Amino acid sequence: MSDSRPPLLELQDITKSFGGVTALRGVDFTLLPGEIHGLVGENGAGKSTLMKIIAGVHPEFSGRFLLDGRDVHFRSARDARAAGIAMVHQELSVAPDLTVAENVFFGTQPTNRFGLVQWRRMARDAAEQLKKLGIDADPMARLGDLPIGVQQLIEIARVLFSGARIIILDEPTSALSPPEVERLFAALRRLRSQGTGIIFISHFIEDILLISDEVTVFRNGRKVMQTSAADTSKAALIEAMIGKGRDALEETYTHDITLPAPAMEKPVVVEAEGLSLARSLKHVSFAVRAGEVLGVYGFMGCGQLELARILFGKLAPDAGELRVTGNRQTFRNTAHARRAGIAFVPESRRDMLFHQEPVYKNVSVSILDRISAVLLKPARERTIAQAQVEQLQIRPADVEIDLGLLSGGNQQKVALAKWLSHPPRLLVLCEPTRGMDVGAKSDVIQIVRQLRDRGIAVIVLSTEPETVLSLADRIIVLKRGEVVREFAGETISKDRLLEAA
Repeated sequence: MSDSRPPLLELQDITKSFGGVTALRGVDFTLLPGEIHGLVGENGAGKSTLMKIIAGVHPEFSGRFLLDGRDVHFRSARDARAAGIAMVHQELSVAPDLTVAENVFFGTQPTNRFGLVQWRRMARDAAEQLKKLGIDADPMARLGDLPIGVQQLIEIARVLFSGARIIILDEPTSALSPPEVERLFAALRRLRSQGTGIIFISHFIEDILLISDEVTVFRNGRKVMQTSAADTSKAALIEAMIGKGRDALEETYTHDITLPAPAMEKPVVVEAEGLSLARSLKHVSFAVRAGEVLGVYGFMGCGQLELARILFGKLAPDAGELRVTGNRQTFRNTAHARRAGIAFVPESRRDMLFHQEPVYKNVSVSILDRISAVLLKPARERTIAQAQVEQLQIRPADVEIDLGLLSGGNQQKVALAKWLSHPPRLLVLCEPTRGMDVGAKSDVIQIVRQLRDRGIAVIVLSTEPETVLSLADRIIVLKRGEVVREFAGETISKDRLLEAA
């Protein structure tokens, strides 16, 4: 793009590694005043890492960082904020126990000349700012009591009205409804007209094309494409993200995958009909059969996590019903779901494992009531755990070692072993291969296939298309809480999956 305006921000030859893993390789990036610059790329492509460098979260890197043409090096996020850079992170960073107004003005509360917070003024100003985004919320309400989408809008409002010259938004629309997205875009356009530079990261390519002036594509830690949003298309961006024709060792599907014909003769294990949950799910229906892996694919915020929690009794739907082996079920809690034969491995292993305890205790914790009704039987626990360690090839093969000393891939195997000592009817897996090396991913994929072959129904929910394509017999695609596509008994490629989402 030809533009005579001097850059607000310029990054030159940025390289960043974590341990032995290179997250960014020689990246150049420029942001102009009054520009909305869209960033796209798959999970792990390097987008968020680069943004955290800009926002001062990652102070160690190589390359040049210029702000208004001058070399800078932030030691912390506080340094970046002081220089006029603000970021809305992908994970919510609100304070749920504080009021809406306190969150809007977090760290910048208006005070009088004696240093006392002006509570009435803060509530009034917060209400006025939220009104500009179409948010009708009591400024004195506890933020944690509001829906997640409203919390996300309030965090965005805090940054938008902070006075920052450079604003970074990482997946800001993931939990927003279409009207909320449009109100956000209207606010971004107003800021752009005032000279603010905005970096907009999203998996929703339609949003990128609608709001951005310029678009940059990242792949495997490199910048591979930059173009005017007006001169490109969703298909072109997807092709740049995937990298058609790359070496197969890059572990990204660039060729077609053939899904098997649905096995209609197998019994239905779990059936969902019309599941709805506040702003997260809208009339979601599906069925999964014995010996089948159902893939649920979508971008972050599509409703996957809420669906998984409904299946395991962590959340109750507002509408719809679940049937297990034909019988209607209303799960009161997770124990009720377990008794119905449903097991759950969440996206975060820390949510279900005890890192300071030995492997055998992590494996046996879900079946202690089956081992003994009164007294613990450590010898029995160790025997059961050792069988699972050998079957799943957990390394090191020592049931006495503390779980926290194992690699991420082996911890995930322990998470699976926890449930496989007493095989469930349905195994729900959230992001089962996230953050693993190639070998560990291959092992987990093989384990899931073995479970399927034993007749267990499996639901794999993932934002990684490679994971879904490598595991699923059938795939449904969630987009903003709705099932928008089903793939079954046909040939599918990664770009078709991305296109559907």
